[in-house]
Amino acid sequence: MADAPPTVVALPLAPGEPVIVVDSPGYFRAAWRRLRRNPLAMTCLTIIVLLAATAIGADWITDHLVGYDPNRGRLLERFQPPSRDHLLGTDDFGRDTLARLIHAGRVSLSIGFFVAAIAMSIGVSLGMLAGFYGRHVDDVINALIQIWSNIPVLFLLIMLSALLRPSVPGLVLIFGLTGWEGTARLVRGRVLSERERDYVDAARLAGARDLRIMFRHVLPNVISVVLVIAGFQIGSAIIAESGLSALGFGVQIPTASWGNMLAKSLENFDRGWWLVVAPGVLITVTVFCVFVFADALRDALDPRLKDRS
Repeated sequence: MADAPPTVVALPLAPGEPVIVVDSPGYFRAAWRRLRRNPLAMTCLTIIVLLAATAIGADWITDHLVGYDPNRGRLLERFQPPSRDHLLGTDDFGRDTLARLIHAGRVSLSIGFFVAAIAMSIGVSLGMLAGFYGRHVDDVINALIQIWSNIPVLFLLIMLSALLRPSVPGLVLIFGLTGWEGTARLVRGRVLSERERDYVDAARLAGARDLRIMFRHVLPNVISVVLVIAGFQIGSAIIAESGLSALGFGVQIPTASWGNMLAKSLENFDRGWWLVVAPGVLITVTVFCVFVFADALRDALDPRLKDRS
């Protein structure tokens, strides 16, 4: 869809001397225009949207299109290779791999996006407070970041998963609460620089409150960094769940995720190679697309980049 032409208004300053005022495209419209010019980013966005839509409509898709219950085993159809009846074959219990992958995608994508939401909420808030107020507030938050950064996260995750055997919401909470310190550190550094700029002083002189300055004026100027971190958080959460599943501490069976499907199928690689390839490809493609799109979105939303149209 083409961009609408800019609005042009002629304001007569003096008889015979009109002044032409051209309406600018706006911040988000200009960012969208820049983003559309990146074919790789738009391809990745399309894949992400398709994966998310498939996860949301998993029940309808498996019932009406695939035609198999993802949890129903058929022992006489174990380890069937990809065929017309089972497009991605069957597993060690005779369950349709495609149906299980679709339902597992709902779990894996939920983990990625909700972990990023929790980590971003904590990290951005603390980083904004530390960078904006500085002094004692910065000292306290920075000390908290340093303490949290020195905790061996992998061993903490394994210990908590072994003790609690958490469900999917429990894993999301654990990942989110252990992954915010990097975000806080980067946001703090950017805000320390942004708070010294003229637009912050102008907002103060205009009577704006601190919270309004932080979230209305400063945050848009650091949002590009936040979006890149969010992309890495989503991808890292999906990979982390896969790693924990390989150790037996991730999403617990019978709930399927791409991670535990991949981990469980490794022992049967010689009998069903497709059981390893299918979830492995989905994890790789999803993480790659999220990383690439987050980076492209960072460039598009950076207010220091001028629209070259």
